[in-house]
Amino acid sequence: MNWGKGIVVAFVLFAAFLAVMVTIMMRQDVDLVSKQYYRDDLRFQEQLERKQNTEQLEFKPVISVEGSEYLKVYFPSVSYVEGGTLRLFRPSSEKLDQQFKLSASADSVQVFLLKTPERGTYRVKMEWKMEGREYYLEQVIYL
Repeated sequence: MNWGKGIVVAFVLFAAFLAVMVTIMMRQDVDLVSKQYYRDDLRFQEQLERKQNTEQLEFKPVISVEGSEYLKVYFPSVSYVEGGTLRLFRPSSEKLDQQFKLSASADSVQVFLLKTPERGTYRVKMEWKMEGREYYLEQVIYL
């Protein structure tokens, strides 16, 4: 085999490799952090105020996993939670995201049953309202 044929074979193999890689990359599922990305970006200032309210709390809520089946939220020294949402966000797959409603109650502990918990890293995003003010807490947990 001479140099000319070797260069042509190398070029064809390289082009085939690129075609295979492009095909594989195009089939990958890409999940965005949020489907309403632009709307969430406009709410950024409100989110900053919620975070500042949370930072001013003397005792912040504690989020823990109980036996890999239950998610427990403990509000220390809270008189009354008016309501809110708790989102369990899985960065690697949108299909594993879960959302729970924080019920309005004077109880300092709320427990949620996790639906088909898959092991891995999750980000808990919790928004709640108490005493007329809104709060936001974000925390990483491992199941």
